Amino acid sequence: MAHLLVIESWVGSMSRLLPRSIREGGHEFTFLTRDLHHYLRSAPEGTTHPLLGARNVITADTNDTEALLPQVERLHAVLGFDGVITSCDYYLPAVARIAAHLGLPGPGPEAVGNACRKDATRRVLAGAGLPGPRFAVHEEWADIARAAREVIGYPLVVKPVDLCAGMFVRRVDDEDQLAEAVASLAAFPVNARGQRRAPVVLLEELLDGPEVSVETVSYGGAVQVVGVTDKSLGGAPAFIETGHMFPAALAAADTEAAERAAVRALTALGLVDGVVAHTEVKLTAAGPRVVEVNPRPAGNRITELIRHVTGIDLAAAFVDVALGREPDLRRTDTGLRSAAIGFLLPDRAGTLEEVEGLDGSHLAGAAGVLEVQVAEPGKTVQAAGSNNEYLGHVMAGDAKGPGARDRVEGLLSALRAGLVIR
Repeated sequence: MAHLLVIESWVGSMSRLLPRSIREGGHEFTFLTRDLHHYLRSAPEGTTHPLLGARNVITADTNDTEALLPQVERLHAVLGFDGVITSCDYYLPAVARIAAHLGLPGPGPEAVGNACRKDATRRVLAGAGLPGPRFAVHEEWADIARAAREVIGYPLVVKPVDLCAGMFVRRVDDEDQLAEAVASLAAFPVNARGQRRAPVVLLEELLDGPEVSVETVSYGGAVQVVGVTDKSLGGAPAFIETGHMFPAALAAADTEAAERAAVRALTALGLVDGVVAHTEVKLTAAGPRVVEVNPRPAGNRITELIRHVTGIDLAAAFVDVALGREPDLRRTDTGLRSAAIGFLLPDRAGTLEEVEGLDGSHLAGAAGVLEVQVAEPGKTVQAAGSNNEYLGHVMAGDAKGPGARDRVEGLLSALRAGLVIR
């Protein structure tokens, strides 16, 4: 039995999948957080959050890494940790530093830090000779506007360098839209975990072509590709992920090109050991272009799509590599050839009254359906601007081929038709 230190977590599916994988692996964990109520609030009424199944729950200021290092060192002397892990992007750099400080397995802090900063990722990949979009990083408006005109050209994409879930990522077509996007970003100086953001703005060339993600596991100096997931986007001018299918229905050459681009990016960043990664790639007319590298398992239930099709549990692999152990990436015949998920998005602000005609229990009994989740009536919603505003999802599989996406879209269209927001 091993003992993991879990530092913070997302409150979505990975906050449940990770504790499950730790437990099923025969291990235990200590949970370290600055705000336990952040997780208590996310648990369905009448249930206990899986993170509270920890051997110890300890409160500390996880946003102050310098102060946290000696605290964790003292805890390690008493409790004896075998690995450090988090599923939350905002704490990945701190976890890497703590693992290195304690001499525990994990990727290098510099590699993780560069992957978690979109501007640093761009610089590292460009320095390694990987083709990518034109980009510029500035803080002052005059420099931003000049770079948009002279370096990038409209249309372009505006991004924060250190936020997640597509927050404030926008397509802009002219300087007025650019000013609005920059002002919106400037009005959000602190992220959802109370961390002050970097005030710089990343501008990137708008890339053509479909977007996919490459799911990988790095262990022992080698990057192993698990597969490629497709992605549908909506909510323009935002880039909201509206659904995914695994495996992506691509020509073999496109699949191989996406995989090579991801492996090259991970290698350039130095993420070749102790990492489960989710690398987003655009398949442009000029070839694959890396959008971003996430040194943690995919969100949006993509790990579950993969498990349903291949039997590979990426949450379990995440635990293994955090402990310095070789992950089990053997495929099994699950009976499914594809699995897909689609998300229910609000198109306006208000209060969710009901989803007419169909409810989760009815959908759950439909052929091929793997999961259904729909928000409870009474939920306050706002028009979707990022991946944080989902009202639910449908997941389905196909035993014969790549038909899972069509199945999901058919079911989701009925949910959309019955969505009542007042």
